[in-house]
Amino acid sequence: MGNPDLNQQLFDRARRSIPGGVNSPVRAFKAVGGTPRFVQRAQGPHFWDAQGTRYIDYIGSWGPMILGHGHPAVLEAVLRAAQDGFSFGAPTEREIDLAETIISLVPSLEMVRLVSSGTEAAMSAIRLARGATGRSKIIKFEGCYHGHADALLVKAGSGLATFGNPTSAGVPPEVVQHTLVLEYNNLAQLEQAFALHGQDIACLMIEPIAGNMNFVRASLPFMKKCRELCTKNGALLVFDEVMTGFRVALGGAQSVYAKSLPGFAPDLTVMGKVIGGGMPLAAFGGSRAIMELLAPLGPVYQAGTLSGNPVATACGLATLKEISRPGFFETLSARTASLVEGLKYAASQAGVAFSADCEGGMFGFFLLPELPQNYTQVMRSESARFNALFHGLLDRGIYIAPALYEAGFVSSAHTEADIAETVAAARQVFAKL
Repeated sequence: MGNPDLNQQLFDRARRSIPGGVNSPVRAFKAVGGTPRFVQRAQGPHFWDAQGTRYIDYIGSWGPMILGHGHPAVLEAVLRAAQDGFSFGAPTEREIDLAETIISLVPSLEMVRLVSSGTEAAMSAIRLARGATGRSKIIKFEGCYHGHADALLVKAGSGLATFGNPTSAGVPPEVVQHTLVLEYNNLAQLEQAFALHGQDIACLMIEPIAGNMNFVRASLPFMKKCRELCTKNGALLVFDEVMTGFRVALGGAQSVYAKSLPGFAPDLTVMGKVIGGGMPLAAFGGSRAIMELLAPLGPVYQAGTLSGNPVATACGLATLKEISRPGFFETLSARTASLVEGLKYAASQAGVAFSADCEGGMFGFFLLPELPQNYTQVMRSESARFNALFHGLLDRGIYIAPALYEAGFVSSAHTEADIAETVAAARQVFAKL
């Protein structure tokens, strides 16, 4: 194994030149304690840290690696694209190919704009919604994360349907004065917000299956009411499918809701992660009428040097081609469900309070007897018990998100043996909880 402190040495070194030693906060293991694992390489459903220790990977770069790491077809496409050039700052045919592919798979989209990150896509979608409606106010929900744009770094206000307070230093209160923060799945609050502010609301932005308070679904009645109130009040319904897009189903979470709510569709959709296959790529899209308000056609400005990057689009296209194959999502869903059922059974055998849910290749679990419906209920999870579970699994070669509030991801590369190994490790840890 070599030097037993290699991960720690790298972390100590990183903290001298990078704030907190990481380039995205959750990677620092601050919530769970201990030393972050510095990944050296990955293949299929596994990665190896600086120590050479192998882990079964259930974060998959926080969702993009739906095919696992180093899928041969994706790797070949990326290498071929890289030989032609890394970046041009000019249009390429592959951008059109990717846009056409996304549109063909998601019925609510007539046009898309490619960008480089989910934060950029969400920020741009809100600007577009405001430009399209001529209104300022937006609705978001506590526990939903839409990137780190100023207007979205906000927590709920003290009163019902009040404007929120900044959750980050550096965000002036006046920047979030137009952001209403409501409780997820709370119909009464939703109706009150529209009753009070309906004519001023530009859009309602929601993660249809929230992945940033672990895994929490918007109920069907709640989602139906979101659509009805937006339509009635002339606001746009914006789906943040950065995480769920092409991850929970081929048509995203909106296709899951459309099964129960015929004709259901959002006005704008924000996507990322899977559409880039692990490369920095995201998108937002909607109807032609709304999207043509973007520059250079319309008055809403948005631009990006690396938007539609030729290597990223190659990676995304190859990924979408693989997941579009017949039976892909049926197999992936079954594998994810087998993991979730195995964990539930192991917990019940040990007498540990545990609830879990999944859709497609995305899952979440809580050390609670029932699935929570909103952020307040999620917060009832005991962090000390989760931290013990996290480290118990990590010590046994299972890598789940190093935070209580993050969903997990299964890839098509995870085998029945990987699932069995994971459940066996969890059974040992549950016995100690």
